[in-house]
Amino acid sequence: MFSRYKILGSFILVLTVASTIISSRALFWEVSSRDAFLRGVVENLSINSYGHLMLGPKLALLLQHSSPFLWNITQAPDGNLYVGSGNSGQVIKINNNGTGSVSLDTEELAIHAIAVSSNGTIYAGTSPDGKIYRVTANGDSEVFFNPPDRYIWSLAVHSSGTVYAATGDKGIIYKITPDGVGSPFYNTNTTNVMTLAFDNEGDIIAGTESPGKILRISPSGEPSVLLDSRFNEIRSISIERDGTIFATAINNSDISGNPIGSVIAQQTNSQTLTPTVSMQVTSVRLHPSTTALPNSSSTQTKGGVYKILTDGSWDLIWESTEDTPYDLLVEPSGSLLIGTGNTGKIYRLTGTPIEAVLLTRAQAQQVTALMPEENGNIIFTTANPGKVFRLQTELSDTGHYESEVLDTDTISTWGTIRWRSRTPTETEVNIFTRSGNTRMPDETWSEWLGPYLNAEGSTIRNSKSRYLQWKAVLVGNSNRSPLLTSVTTAYLQRNIRPRVSSVSIEPPGVVFQKPYPSGDPGIAGFDGDTPTQRLSRRVVPGNTATANPVQGQRVFKNGLLTFTWKAVDDNGDDLEYDVLYRNQEQTEWNTLRQKLTASIFVWDTTSVPDGKYIIRIVASDSKSTHPERALSGHRDSPAFDIDNTNPILLFGNKRNSGTSTILEFEVSDELSAVKSVEYSLDGINWSNAYPEDGIADSKSEQFEISFDQTIDPSNIVIRATDALNNSISATP
Repeated sequence: MFSRYKILGSFILVLTVASTIISSRALFWEVSSRDAFLRGVVENLSINSYGHLMLGPKLALLLQHSSPFLWNITQAPDGNLYVGSGNSGQVIKINNNGTGSVSLDTEELAIHAIAVSSNGTIYAGTSPDGKIYRVTANGDSEVFFNPPDRYIWSLAVHSSGTVYAATGDKGIIYKITPDGVGSPFYNTNTTNVMTLAFDNEGDIIAGTESPGKILRISPSGEPSVLLDSRFNEIRSISIERDGTIFATAINNSDISGNPIGSVIAQQTNSQTLTPTVSMQVTSVRLHPSTTALPNSSSTQTKGGVYKILTDGSWDLIWESTEDTPYDLLVEPSGSLLIGTGNTGKIYRLTGTPIEAVLLTRAQAQQVTALMPEENGNIIFTTANPGKVFRLQTELSDTGHYESEVLDTDTISTWGTIRWRSRTPTETEVNIFTRSGNTRMPDETWSEWLGPYLNAEGSTIRNSKSRYLQWKAVLVGNSNRSPLLTSVTTAYLQRNIRPRVSSVSIEPPGVVFQKPYPSGDPGIAGFDGDTPTQRLSRRVVPGNTATANPVQGQRVFKNGLLTFTWKAVDDNGDDLEYDVLYRNQEQTEWNTLRQKLTASIFVWDTTSVPDGKYIIRIVASDSKSTHPERALSGHRDSPAFDIDNTNPILLFGNKRNSGTSTILEFEVSDELSAVKSVEYSLDGINWSNAYPEDGIADSKSEQFEISFDQTIDPSNIVIRATDALNNSISATP
């Protein structure tokens, strides 16, 4: 797991002795799982299926070429290796003593396809001017076949000497006789045919791009579809003795439709060829052998591995949102090795259900091709930069791991670092740390400090800063490896002042019932009796607010005013709130309530005279912080009116007009505007009365109502309401 969590205790009290203002709640950064370890950078280390860091197989550099891309590799019967390159368009020969030389130098940009016949003849396919060259065992070379196609992506040599060529960008497979006479064998109706192989029956298995399909084509040219994948491109194919097919599939990010191999070349031509280090989280999903995935998630996935059984059923057994699989091979044990980019990782897929183990990481961006040796070693090629490595069966003597960079969001004081490991005899684990104030480590960062000696808790020696990184150096031998299972670092953030970001005022009288009430519904944020309840019982003090109040049904209670607010604390401290108030004409603040934990408060406004007021919300982190270092922040509300006085009704003249009587009256209020006036002639039905100026917006308004002369004026009721919902009823 990877986590940051908080804890209180005596350990924290020791850490709070720092001289600057800091929070007294420690945070912990723990790395203890496979996904968490994968966020860092490994060198000569593996990460097993249990999420343990251990020494990986030895890596021997066989060749570092000036070409940025080494696309493929094959071995001739005499033991020499042949590698196809780009952007130099060369075939490089590596002899048995490890010496490299140019076996073929073409005028084209890249050698994406290379194959060898049983007699040692080398065939090489070029791009983007698609030609096939033949290099004999004695080193003579010539153009073997020149089709009209742009790309030669893959070559397969039949035991008869016939050569099959996978091409693009028209998706044609060519059949070429040993004397170089070729013709189209099958048109796949795709953009590119990326890979070819022969199965045990002599059929051709072809992987295509745009769309990503796997086809079986008989020697007579009869096709069938084995897999119509949800990926853009089938990158490589491996066929086992029992007929099981494994294939890597990738999603092409080039909107022009070019295969991903050419995309890498195009992108890198304008970029520095220095390998980059990824700090991204690798997300790997593993699927049981009976489950296929829907197409809906294809846009989230960079690539996957398919397994196709002899009965035609297939499964997507592995996929990744971060790693692009370029090549695979099946080990004698039945496990799969997957060469990926863009951080040069080689995974081993093993077990039922499949589990992914990070076997090693090459010092390059892409692992482009894998080839087994008889002794169990693996030869592989890379791109960015172009290298050839031998992955050996014995373990490395030492390995290094650099964690991802921890961002604590502010200047922090470092506590202790502790780790769990297993160290057999003659093995050890050494832990180092460094820190700085830039997101990526640079020359301004501290040197690596350590090694730390106490795995149960060593004080981190780095000075206060925002960012931290740790390094593990594992030491063993070819037979034994230590295991590092977890690393935990403690730190204290500089205490940051809480912020009250907003204060809201509900309309006068609007309150919210407490959720799930028992008995009479309570009012969320209000502690005490409403003005009417005070008539029947005394106030019982006590704060019933909760840290995360849930507002219930909205109701109306005259004389109450509801305030809500939002506050944040960048340290994640628990906050408490004080509510203060003052009359707008005064300067001294008065306390309404202290140490609220909920962000809601209801004020009984009948406790103060009418007038214009302001409230202040003060947020404090004192609940989570040492009192001497606690900080607070506040925000004032807009000015608002408190008016608990009813309007005044003054009746004027009555005059007759025909059969009607017209009654004049005035409604006024000392503080608020007149909101509405109603009248009833029978005590049941109510009608609106409108001011003479047509709009109720002033503290004093003149009204007239008309009624039949037969109605007794003493039966008429006038009801007036001000803007703060105070009302009065009267008869003339």
